[in-house]
Amino acid sequence: MVVLNDSSIDDRRICAKLNRVTTGQIVQEQAQTVLLTGATGFVGGAVRPALAGQGWRVRCLTRDAARARRRAPELDWVQGDVSDGGSCAAALQGCRAALYLVHGIGEGGDYHRHEVMAASTFSRAAAAAGVERIVYLGGVAPAEGAGSEHLRSRLDVGEALRGGPVKTIELRASMIVGHGSLSWLIVRDLAARLPVMVLPRWLRSRTQPVAIDDVVIALVRALDSPLAQSACFDIPGPAALSGKEILEETARVMGLPHPRMVGLPLLSPRLSSLWVRFVTRAQWSIAREVVVGLTEDLLAQDDRFWQRIDHPGRLSFADAARLALDAERGEGNVEGAWGAIERLRGVAQSAA
Repeated sequence: MVVLNDSSIDDRRICAKLNRVTTGQIVQEQAQTVLLTGATGFVGGAVRPALAGQGWRVRCLTRDAARARRRAPELDWVQGDVSDGGSCAAALQGCRAALYLVHGIGEGGDYHRHEVMAASTFSRAAAAAGVERIVYLGGVAPAEGAGSEHLRSRLDVGEALRGGPVKTIELRASMIVGHGSLSWLIVRDLAARLPVMVLPRWLRSRTQPVAIDDVVIALVRALDSPLAQSACFDIPGPAALSGKEILEETARVMGLPHPRMVGLPLLSPRLSSLWVRFVTRAQWSIAREVVVGLTEDLLAQDDRFWQRIDHPGRLSFADAARLALDAERGEGNVEGAWGAIERLRGVAQSAA
């Protein structure tokens, strides 16, 4: 999927927040180049304007540069794949830093091994090119249990990057709230479309949703945050919420009554992902992994990274949800039968 700027980000709002916490180091780095991998994805499209606004020269890596240039000719595109050492070496030449925002969920049954190998390849190529820092966005580790295959893959990728020759900051987020986020899309569609739903046991699990605005600030500041050696940090949102509470709060922000939830604790995550598939627009292969990953609490060990970058005031879940919904309304109405159901329920649509 190619999404060049599909997010709830307001560039001026983010740049204003970044300017409040930036101490002046970036002035010395205005001529420096950062390689942005995952540039066509949700987070990549959100962070790119903020990087440019802070003086970075942004080079965007994609597997289809010709297509990307047609959609955004004003950007600096370079073709390559993180699993290919040669294309990584070419893309990384002259870069001081790199943002690693790629993951291959839903790209075949062996994606876990492929992801870890690609991260190691990228790290070696970055070292050879003289890159000083890699910043990677991964996922929060479960307190108990192994988590989903997708989450294990993201954690192992972080370990591979941190174990490589280039100093790496791994930032771990759980649910990211913003227009373009897959986990937000699932929550948004369920809350908008189902006045009654079953309550499987996994909806009791808690997480700390974080706004895409705050994730962007964390990524940009991680590029110049002092770092003696590779490290990982959690970047939680301000409150721990259960899946049930997230759905209820989303409905409230939409102006809808709380969905009625009927307890059905024996409904497994894999079975419940079938009704997620039916009700939401999320791609099935990815949505299944997301739902399976909700079987355990995904809570941060601490929030020290926010203090480290002097950004204690994060957006609440409700405020992040409002921004995501506002961004969605700018793109037109939801089509088809589910769009009609949403309109009948009173979900606000585009004014166009």
